[in-house]
Amino acid sequence: MYYEKKELKKGITIHQINTNKFKTNLFSVFLAIPLERENVTKNALIAAVLRRGTQNLKSQDEISKKLEEMYGASFDCGIEKTGDNHILKFYLESISEEFLPEKEELSKKCLQILFDIILNPLIENDGFKEEYIESEKRNLKQIIESKIDNKRIYSLERCIEEMFKDSPYGLYKYGYVEDLEKINAKDLYKYYKELISRCKIDIFASGTIENLDIYKIIEENEQIAKLKERTPEYIVNKQKAEKINEKEERIVEEHLNVGQGNLVLGLKVNDDKENGKYIASVYNAILGGGANSKLFQNVREKESLAYTAGSNYKRQKDAIFIRCGIEIDKYEKALNTIKVQLTDMKEGKFSEEDINNAKQLINSSIKSINSEQDTEITYYYGQELSEQFVRIEEYMKKIEEVSKNDIEHLANSTFIDTIYFLRN
Repeated sequence: MYYEKKELKKGITIHQINTNKFKTNLFSVFLAIPLERENVTKNALIAAVLRRGTQNLKSQDEISKKLEEMYGASFDCGIEKTGDNHILKFYLESISEEFLPEKEELSKKCLQILFDIILNPLIENDGFKEEYIESEKRNLKQIIESKIDNKRIYSLERCIEEMFKDSPYGLYKYGYVEDLEKINAKDLYKYYKELISRCKIDIFASGTIENLDIYKIIEENEQIAKLKERTPEYIVNKQKAEKINEKEERIVEEHLNVGQGNLVLGLKVNDDKENGKYIASVYNAILGGGANSKLFQNVREKESLAYTAGSNYKRQKDAIFIRCGIEIDKYEKALNTIKVQLTDMKEGKFSEEDINNAKQLINSSIKSINSEQDTEITYYYGQELSEQFVRIEEYMKKIEEVSKNDIEHLANSTFIDTIYFLRN
């Protein structure tokens, strides 16, 4: 595997991952822009509307038929929240050219369609097609309203919303129903043109592409040629924690018709070490990263207080979220038992075996990054947004270098910010 990147124009970067591990080539485009309350719903709607048709392929049926002619190539798109950035993401996957029955410029065709979908949308009367706008507004409304259906995910989203209520990260990535009725075809197209002119654009090509001049194919594309240089407006993901003031933990309780309680604790990591994200990863793995973790073994197994118990580290925001599904009347005991585990971490009540198990868990996950093209692309895109490139092998080495003292120091720099409890 060989990775390289090259700037096409200011604010537009091409990334190539040359690998022969797969029979497919995967092409991806990411548009990054800061999360903003007034635009978050528009961004989500744009990602959905663009897939509906282009000036050349005017419907999803036409796009699907064209992809089917290209040996069953497939397209997908979506929206993501990464740190304080909103990411519009687009993927097109096709069979690698070396497996075709005869020589054909399949990769060039794939990139043409991908750029056509993103940069040459179907326009009617100086706006997006009205029918498509209204249809996707209904779809998006359903997605937003259905977030409450999965109570575990809903509880995490609500904790994030409360914990980051005064910052962009607290926004819901799909936006808000009350904003949808204000959006019309012309205004959305006007905003789309602004977004395309100022967002950070990253183009990825992964697969058996060493014999293809991907850079030239992209550079000569008609739609890409129209793009202008830009100083991209995006938020660089921090590599170490920003100093934050510890405050009294905030408790948020919400009542719904539920049979099981969902408890989420939002922790902030206030460690300023340069290798803080690696230490925090190991800390999180010991605390709640798997079946050997303190939360699983004590809250779930030993005390039988939770159906599920674990934690996740959000490195872009230096935050850890502890998540437990509990019986509602066991709330106090579950919360106190969780706090005991946090105190134990601060006091160094974990073994070298715990540390080694955590490192093995993390490095096993890291090793699997290049087993799938989309996860590999996601890894390198994360590096791009942080503006600090760390190869997979180096990442694993930094995990191995984490010491018990490092973990204790970080544990004592970590505090509970928000406690969210969903109950009946």
